[in-house]
Amino acid sequence: MRIYDVVAIFAAVLMVGALGFAVGCEPLTMQWHNSRPDIAMPFVEMDFAAPKPVARRTVLRPVKEPAAIRLSTNHPWAAKGNRTWRHIVIHHSATAGGSAALFDKQHRDRGWDELGYHFVIGNGRGSGNGVIQVGSRWKKQKWGAHCGGTPGNEYNEHGVGICLVGNFMNRMPSSAQMAAMEKLVRYLMETYDIPADKVIAHKDAPNANTQCCGRVLHRHLRCSLKPRLRNEYASR
Repeated sequence: MRIYDVVAIFAAVLMVGALGFAVGCEPLTMQWHNSRPDIAMPFVEMDFAAPKPVARRTVLRPVKEPAAIRLSTNHPWAAKGNRTWRHIVIHHSATAGGSAALFDKQHRDRGWDELGYHFVIGNGRGSGNGVIQVGSRWKKQKWGAHCGGTPGNEYNEHGVGICLVGNFMNRMPSSAQMAAMEKLVRYLMETYDIPADKVIAHKDAPNANTQCCGRVLHRHLRCSLKPRLRNEYASR
């Protein structure tokens, strides 16, 4: 038998074996016998057993942990001082628009030393919608001038005053203002260990004779935000 006949037979065996693997067949043993008895041809047997599976190496990649909240001195609301803050008092400006600078001027015109609030949250009219403006009092860690008449002046001496620009007697603040307020309140609670029950509307302060922070926002604080904060921080 000529050498190229043997090579052709061997190639055909390989092709059939590969086809068997391609269609998902069982391990195949093939036998080729001489079809021409007048030509001497050796017996050929090929074993196409399935190869042993190769173990895959598992690569363990480090899991990126979420960054921890760090209330450092680089935080935009961080302030140096040792004043004890025990309350967070929410106000509304009861105006269509405004800003920390405008309210500062108005308060000075009344004879006050400077802006009475510690923070002002804009509504897009005179200040950015949801932008938290830091008042000069907060930077100095100075007592507030936003909640007078309480026993011992407690809510001015130890209450952080936050004013949302707008009138919320009949509507809610913008979603951007609400998100900003909640973020600021959480920061203050965590930084100064203020419990949820000490987050109040101006009208809830002792001896307060006002509708501030507006009927609709007040209802949200009392019925939604405070219970949620209370439950969250109680479970920590």
